[in-house]
Amino acid sequence: MSPIENLTITCDKEDAYSEGDTITGVLSFNLTKDTKVKSVSVKAKGEAYCSWTEGSGDDERSYSAYRSYFKEKHFVVPEDATGSVLPKGIHHFKFRLTIPSESMPSSFKGLHGHIRYILQAKISRKWRWSSTATKEIDFASKSILKFSGTGCPQSGSVNKKVGVFSKGEVHLTASVNRDMCSPGDTLTAFAKICNTSSKSMKPKFSVLKKISYHAGGSTNFSHETLFKCVGDTIEPNSEATSSCNVVIPASAIYNINNCEIISVDYVLKVYLDISFRIDPVVVIPLTIAPPSLTYPCEEVGPYPSGAFGVPSYSDFPAPLYPNLVPTGVLNPAPQQANLASGSNELPPSAPLYDFLAPAYPSPSVQQPATRLDNQPEDQPPSYSSLF
Repeated sequence: MSPIENLTITCDKEDAYSEGDTITGVLSFNLTKDTKVKSVSVKAKGEAYCSWTEGSGDDERSYSAYRSYFKEKHFVVPEDATGSVLPKGIHHFKFRLTIPSESMPSSFKGLHGHIRYILQAKISRKWRWSSTATKEIDFASKSILKFSGTGCPQSGSVNKKVGVFSKGEVHLTASVNRDMCSPGDTLTAFAKICNTSSKSMKPKFSVLKKISYHAGGSTNFSHETLFKCVGDTIEPNSEATSSCNVVIPASAIYNINNCEIISVDYVLKVYLDISFRIDPVVVIPLTIAPPSLTYPCEEVGPYPSGAFGVPSYSDFPAPLYPNLVPTGVLNPAPQQANLASGSNELPPSAPLYDFLAPAYPSPSVQQPATRLDNQPEDQPPSYSSLF
């Protein structure tokens, strides 16, 4: 029977870790008698793995992929070939491990794979099985900002003819007040519909999550609808603006876009439900990130595609008529902020923006020259002096 009991790992913080962070904690165990050990260590590692099977029978094929991100090891009792004797009783050893600063994906667990960051304690003894204990830690990547949205309003539009069984066409402009948020946040989405057809229709809003697994040259996709909302009916030959408070579930995981074998993406889908027709759709990418990494712009109302210079996302051609662009942005009021706490407010040192500068400078007005002395200006010559 092993003399080692209650081998546990305790971390000094239970919050998520990120690139470059240091993990500190205590390794504890109880010995029922004096015990000779070769070493006692704590190891931290990060890894990604996915696997799935396609087909059946003779056509069945399996795919799998593995990526290792880092391995760091700390010996609390140094390796010794002859062994070190630890006395009977309860032992507590402090450990310290540093996560590399390189880009690594956030923690993830899905149907066909996972991204895990774990601590593993190990007590090695000569001619005996090693005693081990593991603890999984939460990891939130800072590198998500390199591939994410801006946190500012985004929009898109589509213009579509209804069809041969109905006259006219429909124009849909969709926007969201910001494209970056955290789990549990609420966004505001807008749909402006100009219906010149003879059909009635309803605007619909939904948030979709897409998970992709990549291995052996093949890709496995899975989709999930996290939120759905239906607006009021838009009657024929009418124009209306519909809004929706889009709730991001608190259980939503972060975007993953820096892993070669697993990716997680979100989109806001705004479309018009028209019977017996292909629905006009506007798709706007969303980024879900930790609260400490999201700094959205000042929330604004439903602007058309192209407002504030934001890009347009749509599978359809641009509308036939141009979009209006605001002429300026007002100064926000000075605000206090604590960036370390994840506040969305601007810090005191952040620059404040006034109205946009004109595209072309105004022509300079030439001022009359000023004499530096007190002499009177020369009078023009008389007529008699000239002739």
